[in-house]
Amino acid sequence: MDIDKTDRKILEILQADGRIANVELAERVGLSPTSIGERLKRLQRDGFVEGYGARLDPHRLGLGLLVFVEVLLDKTTPDVFDRFAKAVRLAPEVLECHMVAGGFDYLVKARVADMAAYRRFLGETLLALPGVRETRTYAVMEEVKRDAPLPIG
Repeated sequence: MDIDKTDRKILEILQADGRIANVELAERVGLSPTSIGERLKRLQRDGFVEGYGARLDPHRLGLGLLVFVEVLLDKTTPDVFDRFAKAVRLAPEVLECHMVAGGFDYLVKARVADMAAYRRFLGETLLALPGVRETRTYAVMEEVKRDAPLPIG
């Protein structure tokens, strides 16, 4: 689906401030509030806007350890992929999970309180997921850039 320059500007502003009032958004884009409302409905209906939410500080919530985990499955068959994908979606510690091409099958991004919590997560959750043969963990020492907006330009 094609979107024009105005739609792109709306999406750029929404990424920075999803709580912006339609009137302010209209002023910043140079359209009427009614036109903005119609465009927003279309952008949501067409799937460009997936939802709205708040960015939370994980450290304030006691989730100070971010890890990336390479997951290698014992078999690479559709049923093993499906069972793993269904099970990993249920793990609340998992922020993201991506099937990748290369030397392993999935890259998992997870957040937990500390290393002890990670060891529990690894033993009780990650290694217990269907088909998991091997994992490699990378603990994040510093988050240099996170929650970046998509390049809409």
